[in-house]
Amino acid sequence: MSALLRAGCAGMLVAGCAAQAGSVSVVGKETLTIGVKDDQPGLGVARDGEFRGFEVDVGRYVAHRLGAEKVVFRAVTSDNRERLLGVGAVDLVLASYSITAERATRVSFAGPYYIAHQDIMVRSGDQRIRDVRDLAGRRMCQAAGSVSSERVTAGLGVRATLVPAATYSACFDGLLAGRIDAISTGDLVLAGFASEARGRVRIVNAPFTDEPYGVGMRKGDIDGCEAVNRAITDMYQDGTAGRLLHRWFGATGLHLTTTVPQFEGCL
Repeated sequence: MSALLRAGCAGMLVAGCAAQAGSVSVVGKETLTIGVKDDQPGLGVARDGEFRGFEVDVGRYVAHRLGAEKVVFRAVTSDNRERLLGVGAVDLVLASYSITAERATRVSFAGPYYIAHQDIMVRSGDQRIRDVRDLAGRRMCQAAGSVSSERVTAGLGVRATLVPAATYSACFDGLLAGRIDAISTGDLVLAGFASEARGRVRIVNAPFTDEPYGVGMRKGDIDGCEAVNRAITDMYQDGTAGRLLHRWFGATGLHLTTTVPQFEGCL
């Protein structure tokens, strides 16, 4: 915090001072801390002290385009990513973070950097579930902080039996163990887990929504949002996005889109 800001804070409420301190843009910061998942194969995993995955690589590309000299990655979950943004523990979040109108009241979103499609994953021998309607009466995992299960139950009115779990990694373990019947979320998330399951699971390939994955940042950083959008555009136009998508998901059989997504706009 600058000396001028500290002086101003002497006569202000602490909350107001914190709001001013947290309003600094991500543009031009020497060090950027980026929140990513550490348990989602293909998107973000932490192994041997190193983060790897598509969202990790996208975050690194964006950070350097913003002028950062150093990039630090920190593990986040669907349940805590907004809180960590709000308190300044992370500057950006790339963590299969779907842009929704309700979330956009609390954080600013750049992007999307990819539009995934919500699908369903089941055990490989289960032929009962062929589309989203077949989830009625089935045990479907509900990962904390995710809106994917709500799209099925509240959005489509499908009466699945929700089984709560802390993360999608825990959902995946529950599916393999037979404690749940299905996981429904973005196809990139499912594909990453499927690639490690060695034939024990299958993706139904019956997508029913679009999931625009956005870069989350503290609310009101319009300059940062617009700069991230320029970086994402460059990433697609120079071919980096296509190379990264095929590196991490090319073997999964998913149809991958390698053109610039339509941005949602900075608010």
